[in-house]
Amino acid sequence: MFLIINSNKVLDNLKLNFDDNSLWAMYIALAIIMFGVSLEITIDDFKRLSKKPKLVLIGVFSQFLLFPLITFALVNIINPIPSIALGMILVAACPGGNISNFLTHLSGGNTALSVSLTAFATLVAIVMTPLNLQFWGNLYEPTSQILRDVKLNPFELAKLVMLILGVPLLLGMLFRKRNPTMATKIAKVLKPVSVLILMLFIAVAFYNNLDIFTEYIHYVIFIVILHNFSGLLGGFYFAKGLKLPYYNQKTLALETGIQNSGLGLLLVFAFFDGLGGMALCVAFWGIWDILSGLVIAYYWSKTSPRTAKNSSNPPEVEEVNSFY
Repeated sequence: MFLIINSNKVLDNLKLNFDDNSLWAMYIALAIIMFGVSLEITIDDFKRLSKKPKLVLIGVFSQFLLFPLITFALVNIINPIPSIALGMILVAACPGGNISNFLTHLSGGNTALSVSLTAFATLVAIVMTPLNLQFWGNLYEPTSQILRDVKLNPFELAKLVMLILGVPLLLGMLFRKRNPTMATKIAKVLKPVSVLILMLFIAVAFYNNLDIFTEYIHYVIFIVILHNFSGLLGGFYFAKGLKLPYYNQKTLALETGIQNSGLGLLLVFAFFDGLGGMALCVAFWGIWDILSGLVIAYYWSKTSPRTAKNSSNPPEVEEVNSFY
């Protein structure tokens, strides 16, 4: 028991190696990733959402309220090391990952809804990511102590999220409006490249801290898997309970269970100085949720019929009724 407690304290106080140059490179990479995503988003996507406010509220609730609530329940049940618990809360506070659009299309879900929710969730995240991290983190005493120790400034956090997500989103949409053909071509290249960039940064973080990951990774493997599936199942059954069509159930599952762990990892290094348990949790999330999402989306693509709701047309030419 003493050895376990001692290891827990070491992990909570452990700092991963990630220098300022790497941090700035990650800022730029995540901004490029968001810019690539925004090249497929138009003002019409927001107009569709305004015409279907019910689905907007369902999507926002699932991502920014339901999943953090599920996470808080898991944290209290599992009672993990405080820094890992805060990593779980941070992941749940982040918006959906950009790969969710691709996974939704692969699964036969509602691609237009997925892209539109990505746009809306990105804007909402500027406020909700800092708010959720502060609220749920302070509600759980072991993690509230970490937040007090680092003296996290929610306004600085919101400003960074705005710069990494908000500004590239607006620039990408503006570029698409002025150069739609070029934007479509660039988006096709940036989409796979963005996933590779994210995986590369996570791989570099692992490589630079290989000894730490080797010694402590067993603390987060099963927790991350359970956490990820709780998000996927929570989103799916929440949509099912509201009697949404099956293709929207798949969409909400992927939008809820696939998180922007790249943003989460950046926040760990920017505000928590690479805190060991948090970085381990968020970094492994970045690998696992892509793998689990691909497996589930591929399974759905083989077991459920393709629908018009998952057409290959750009989101701006989808009918408003495609949301339902």
